[in-house]
Amino acid sequence: MAVSLQKGQKISLKKSNGKKLSRLMVGLGWDAAEQKSGFFGRIFGGADNIDCDASVFICQGGRFVDKDDLVYFGNLEHRSHAVKHMGDNLTGEGEGDDEEIFVNLDELPSRYDKLIFVVNIYKAVERKQHFGMIKNAFIRIIDDETREELCRFNLSEDYTDMLSMIAGEVYRYKDEWKFNAVGSGTTDTGLSTLAQRFA
Repeated sequence: MAVSLQKGQKISLKKSNGKKLSRLMVGLGWDAAEQKSGFFGRIFGGADNIDCDASVFICQGGRFVDKDDLVYFGNLEHRSHAVKHMGDNLTGEGEGDDEEIFVNLDELPSRYDKLIFVVNIYKAVERKQHFGMIKNAFIRIIDDETREELCRFNLSEDYTDMLSMIAGEVYRYKDEWKFNAVGSGTTDTGLSTLAQRFA
């Protein structure tokens, strides 16, 4: 039975049998909220064509210090091969995860201690789109070996006018990896401005 998390809640990343979790899949999902149709909806781009992109900032000492430590649709695999983006979903259509990011914690070099998972809307300003036009957003942690869902965080707040989302973070505390349900919306227009936030 997966643990359902609330905003700000932290949980140790362990298998259901209590053993250490090393290979995990981070699943992120969302749906377009129903928008009023009509002339203005067509002009300003309704929610049905929102392109959300999931990315992960891989940090050293809790900070994002190197542009090569960003895994996103333009750089699908980290240089350590321990973090891999499974591909870009352009529409958010379909059941389950819209995008998934694989992490092998055992192979991640020890200098890295935090992975920050974010979602941003592609060309949000140009298309006049924001996360208030998204519903059913979530981030979940899956045991990659068994495909068992270990925990899930539903991002259910009102994110109107927010252009990016800090969904959650996986971080090392002492000798243990944990997950923090963040769920913070920001007005950052893309990954470059988000990167400044974590630098």
